[in-house]
Amino acid sequence: MAKTSKFGLGKGLDALLPSDDDKNDGMSVARGEDVVVSLPLKKIRPNPNQPRKFFDKDALNELSASIKEHGVIQPVIVEEVDGGYIIIAGERRCRAADIAGLKEIPAIIRNYSEEKRVEVALIENVQRADLNPIEEAVAYKSLMNITGKNQDEIAAKVGKNRSTVANALRLLRLPPMIQRSLEKGEITSGHARALLAIPDVTTQERVFNEIILRGLSVREVEKIAARTEKPAKSASSVRQPPKQRDPHLVALEEEMIEKLGAKVSVEGDFGKGVIRIEYYSMEDLDRLYELIVT
Repeated sequence: MAKTSKFGLGKGLDALLPSDDDKNDGMSVARGEDVVVSLPLKKIRPNPNQPRKFFDKDALNELSASIKEHGVIQPVIVEEVDGGYIIIAGERRCRAADIAGLKEIPAIIRNYSEEKRVEVALIENVQRADLNPIEEAVAYKSLMNITGKNQDEIAAKVGKNRSTVANALRLLRLPPMIQRSLEKGEITSGHARALLAIPDVTTQERVFNEIILRGLSVREVEKIAARTEKPAKSASSVRQPPKQRDPHLVALEEEMIEKLGAKVSVEGDFGKGVIRIEYYSMEDLDRLYELIVT
């Protein structure tokens, strides 16, 4: 009977990476058609199509400390190219092993088509939640370009809901400087989705600068975006003084915005009221349904 992974890594990844039951001491170990071998780190180089471009130094140092104590438990996957090897899955382990002072690393050598190479690298990172939002979006886009598949087909291939892929790809519509900020973690995905609701790039960039300078919350950006979508009131309109809202309700509202990644408004008080959740496409509705119902 085939062994089951202990890690629960998600659809597709169990077939790509060996389980903890297959850990070894660096010598060759047979596993089905795979053989784990010990390769010199100096002969292994990064995959230029690796989805992840940013590596957290603290996380790398923590992994390095673990490797010093326990070794590399899970082999990396590489492909032999021009007398050396490129990493298909496991660049973070290679970097941490190098920091730990290792000269060799356990590896599985495989041959892939260009499409499969990108797919494996994407699945490993996405299933382990290792990518920032922009890296994930770029990876989906690269896979679509290489395979010619649409969003639904890519979602099925990597084991994600189609709305997840669609919403990730929407982030690539943001101006480059906002994308870079999202990559660095300076703003959240909630901020980014709120900025997408602003129709023109100039206003997006202005509001983004306000987020950075003043630390605007997601809810505050949502309110700005809502004002840019509505026509200005006529001069004859009577302005009503704003009603003071319970700060606890405001906090709950912001938590729901961050959790759902959508415009949420709570109208009423703690005794009675209405929660309004906005969506802008079938993909948005499908995504919200998955978050709320499942």
